[in-house]
Amino acid sequence: MAIEHLHALPHLTASGPRLHIEERLLSRQTAIEQWFRKHWLATPAPFYGSVDLRNSGFKLAPVDTNLFPAGFNNLDPACQPLCIQAVQAAVERVCPKAGGILLVPESHTRNIYYLESLAALTDILVKAGFEVHIGSLLPLEKPEDIALPSGRTLTLEPLTRDGAKLRCGDFSPCFVLLNNDLSGGRPAILEDLDLPVVPPLALGWSNRLKSNHFAQYHQVTQEFAELVGIDAWLIDPLFRKCGKIDFQRREGEDCLASYVDVVLETIREKYKQYGIEQQPFAIVKADAGTYGMNIMTVRDADEVRVLNRKQRTKMARGKEGHAVSDVLVQEGVYTFESWGDAHAAAEPVVYTIDHFVVGGFYRVHTGRGQDENLNAPGMTFESLAFGDTCICPDPGKSPDAKSNRFYVYGVIARLALLAAARELKEATNNK
Repeated sequence: MAIEHLHALPHLTASGPRLHIEERLLSRQTAIEQWFRKHWLATPAPFYGSVDLRNSGFKLAPVDTNLFPAGFNNLDPACQPLCIQAVQAAVERVCPKAGGILLVPESHTRNIYYLESLAALTDILVKAGFEVHIGSLLPLEKPEDIALPSGRTLTLEPLTRDGAKLRCGDFSPCFVLLNNDLSGGRPAILEDLDLPVVPPLALGWSNRLKSNHFAQYHQVTQEFAELVGIDAWLIDPLFRKCGKIDFQRREGEDCLASYVDVVLETIREKYKQYGIEQQPFAIVKADAGTYGMNIMTVRDADEVRVLNRKQRTKMARGKEGHAVSDVLVQEGVYTFESWGDAHAAAEPVVYTIDHFVVGGFYRVHTGRGQDENLNAPGMTFESLAFGDTCICPDPGKSPDAKSNRFYVYGVIARLALLAAARELKEATNNK
């Protein structure tokens, strides 16, 4: 069946029985919002984030949560007022008297898409009323201007350390905003500073694990499912962690295969319970890292035993060439959303600043299927103005109208954000 919306949306074709997740969440909006307010007081949200969702109609779940998001250039311009207000709220919590922000980006200066995102993020911060300098971790001797296709110009400045302070020339910031996921490790220049660093270094990929995030998310969904009266599995991807694997030497393959077996069998049991006819699949991915790297779809445990050399090489090295030794075996969630006449596979990506949903877009891929990773070369983006399309349901409409898929996406994204908030609290307590 297809669900039609007033604004640009992919078709959602749900195969098998429709489990009414949308209707249930829409009908419990007041209780849900009260529940979130209580939890944000106990565990404040990270500064910003993005959440990749998958919607198969019978299941809606996050598959990745990024705490150093890029892609701000893909947000609809209509989202900017929401972003500006959310930034002001987030900064007020981090540093109430802040006037200046030192933004520390990734170092891949040849990635134009990332640089456009950095320019869009800088524009939001400036319009929120802050002086912003971009301090590069590259060994620059002087400021470097980069002209972008959009017509904007970025200025990267050398970072210097003055005791426990950071500077860019004469600029002394109130706090450091990281937009670098620290896949390459924690730079010494950012350690033990006498000013806030957000998100903290402990949430970079040199420390953070997806298995910990999804363990926190599992606990969040158990609590939330009780509130709204649903089976938590409908919004929670199953997973198992497999450590100490070496893809190049083919060590740990039996361990990995056994976990794939466990995950697939558990999915089969749930599919049987709900009368779902699709073939279960699992996603094997690195337990740390981003950019859609080190990911493969498997439908049988034997597939991880017969990887060819090219596949093993792909899985063995992550961003910046770091070896992958820990992997996550995650329940595969189909996307039954398709975009355009070509029926390209699509998945929503929701952006947050503080605990606010500020926008998002659809990641679309014409060369990938409903059971594959869409975060891959060849993907395109279709921006969505969450504010324009009403992130909150219209109380004058019946939930049966299914008029607000966006609100439901925002709820699931915020559950993932709450899991990240608990990661943040845990990391802070363990300092």
